[in-house]
Amino acid sequence: MVLRKIVKIDEDLCDGCGQCIPNCAEGALQIIDGKARLVSEVYCDGLGACLGHCPRGAITIEEREADPFDETAAHAHLTSQAHPTEEPALECGCPSTTVQTLEGGTPTPRTAESALRHWPVQLRLVPIKAPFFDDADLLVAADCVPFAYPDLHGTLLAGRSVVIGCPKFDDARSYAEKLGEILKQNDVRRVTVVHMEVPCCSGLDWIVGRAMEASGKQIPVRRHVVTVRGELQEIER
Repeated sequence: MVLRKIVKIDEDLCDGCGQCIPNCAEGALQIIDGKARLVSEVYCDGLGACLGHCPRGAITIEEREADPFDETAAHAHLTSQAHPTEEPALECGCPSTTVQTLEGGTPTPRTAESALRHWPVQLRLVPIKAPFFDDADLLVAADCVPFAYPDLHGTLLAGRSVVIGCPKFDDARSYAEKLGEILKQNDVRRVTVVHMEVPCCSGLDWIVGRAMEASGKQIPVRRHVVTVRGELQEIER
């Protein structure tokens, strides 16, 4: 072991939101049992790129004895995360993987037309420059939202362009970069963000915030959260 700087996480402050995860280039942080944790000391370079991205201030850098940073091991770890050989375990403790059985109601017959204005909608697939982004009220939605919120088309999608993605399993950094280019190269007049109530899904807020910084623009943003029971709530900022 050597005396060096390394990440310290205050578990009492951490709420498992996952916003620190995309900022760790070495993949040293993961959400385990509902908390951000250091996977291995050898993956952490101690430079603190994750600092300032925790809304609760749960992450600091301390100097203590620890295993030396191993860049080769960190790279191998990142590669294994990007190309897993096994199905991911669901027993991680994160609320988004908690199995719940919801008591279904009586479905309402579909009478309204679709409010979707364009295709594709997946953030990885949409072009950076497109006519549907000009003068757009852009809806940025987590991809579980349409299944949980039954009135998506009537309440959120009508009159808006849309991009969707999963902040938990997709590449948040690439999402932030691409969305930043979309905001930079198009005349988007407003952004509406909607994600599920589980902490890891709030990473969509981080993606939009980083994209806004990259675009160099100040575009009004409205934020909503959908509960697993299908209730829509506006987030005040």
